[in-house]
Amino acid sequence: MHDNRLDVAERLLKPHLKEDPFDVRAIRMLAELAARIGRLQDAEKLLRRAVEIVPGFTAARANLALVLGRLGRAAEALELLDEVFRAEPEAIGNLNLKAATLGRLGDFEEAIPLYEAVLARAPNQARVWLSYGHMLKTVGRQADGIAAYRRAIALRPALGEAWWSLANLKTVRFDSEDVAAMEAALDAADLQPDDRFHLEFALGKALHDAGRFDDAFACYARGNALRRQYHAYRAADTRRLVERSIEQFTASVLGRGGGNAACDPIFIVGMPRAGSTLIEQILSSHSQVEGTSELPDMPVVARAAGRYPESAVELGAAERHTAGAEYLRRVGVQRRTERPFFIDKLPNNWMFVPFIHLVLPNARIIDARRHPLGCCLSNFRQHFARGQDFTYDLGDLGHYYANYVELMAHVDAALPGRVHRVIYERLVDDTEAEVRTLLTYCGLEFEPACLEFHKTERAVRTASSEQVRQPIYRDATDEWQNYSANLAPLEDALGEVLAAYPDAPASFGHL
Repeated sequence: MHDNRLDVAERLLKPHLKEDPFDVRAIRMLAELAARIGRLQDAEKLLRRAVEIVPGFTAARANLALVLGRLGRAAEALELLDEVFRAEPEAIGNLNLKAATLGRLGDFEEAIPLYEAVLARAPNQARVWLSYGHMLKTVGRQADGIAAYRRAIALRPALGEAWWSLANLKTVRFDSEDVAAMEAALDAADLQPDDRFHLEFALGKALHDAGRFDDAFACYARGNALRRQYHAYRAADTRRLVERSIEQFTASVLGRGGGNAACDPIFIVGMPRAGSTLIEQILSSHSQVEGTSELPDMPVVARAAGRYPESAVELGAAERHTAGAEYLRRVGVQRRTERPFFIDKLPNNWMFVPFIHLVLPNARIIDARRHPLGCCLSNFRQHFARGQDFTYDLGDLGHYYANYVELMAHVDAALPGRVHRVIYERLVDDTEAEVRTLLTYCGLEFEPACLEFHKTERAVRTASSEQVRQPIYRDATDEWQNYSANLAPLEDALGEVLAAYPDAPASFGHL
């Protein structure tokens, strides 16, 4: 386990646990192994088993809180941590874990002092400086966040995630010394894969800013290829989901009554890197709207009844109402104000737009759409921590984008006007007109603050956190042209969707 030889560790642990199924230390170790390779549900089951056998096994309880946080169930994790703190009130690791959990719940102002307390006791922990930097960046303390990331790098020069965190601010320009340091780290024979792909993405950003686009693309390609080894994506699964959704969610089905009448959710869906954070910042600048970031709850609710989408179609009116209420209950922990509307900007919710309509018929749904080449290349250049496995290959990106456009075209045909589409390039070119139309769709009066969104002080967790704290600009709209020689696989996968943009192809959307 220490040497990360997980395949060997697994071959040792499993036979041992067959002989002694009550060895909670071995159970905890197997759970850690499962978590490292992304099998978080397996890790949760194993840790619950360990705590069931030995209720006082505090280390396993702390591990379970960590896993629940990564599963998007931070509220449950926080309850467990209360028990952990009662048992070990002074343990620095638990303090660090609680800070991270509070951050996942959006309690950033509570998390930051906890990180500072940890660093006061353990000032040479590079990863704690990294996490502290994330919190500072999120609340808009950019200079302090950069200093924290730089401190992490000073302590551990090959810490790829710290380099990428600087690059991911989008506003930091690396100098020649930074480039040399990253190149030296990449040359190290013992560099871990996690550090390597983070460094490739960060170096790609540095070379992009320097105008060395072919070299930058080579970095992105290497980083994505390495990432894809650990996070395989099956394009056929997304394709089947879209085909089944179009088949199941007919105009008749989508025309059913029922559902929860609440009108407070505003969903922003679409591709990542399509302007959703910008739209969220504009709307969150309105006095009636609260921004909450990307919430993981709708996919969980949609799939709770069984095999989606067939299970969703089988729900009766009362069950659809209950599903809508369950979503509202789950997201309630993320709300911090009394504003009547809130935003859920998880892009992947485009897959569940028909379900959203059925369970929350009064919710607003906004589709953020950007030029397919610009959008997909931006995803290829962006390292996502988790949840966007389709972004590691240009062909997968093109097919995913085309699937998204096709399902949204089906919804448009079945429910004309139900979804409001914001075309990124139009928003950049004629901001006020697009913002006024957007507010009208949401049933909101125009407020000048929505045009001065960059002045709005709020926590922003996504990759565009610093970009939306600046006035709107169009520099990124044509960046893809610098990489046009490398985009043939993407263009082939997009097919007719590319030529039809900003509309859907004529072959899409027929009922």
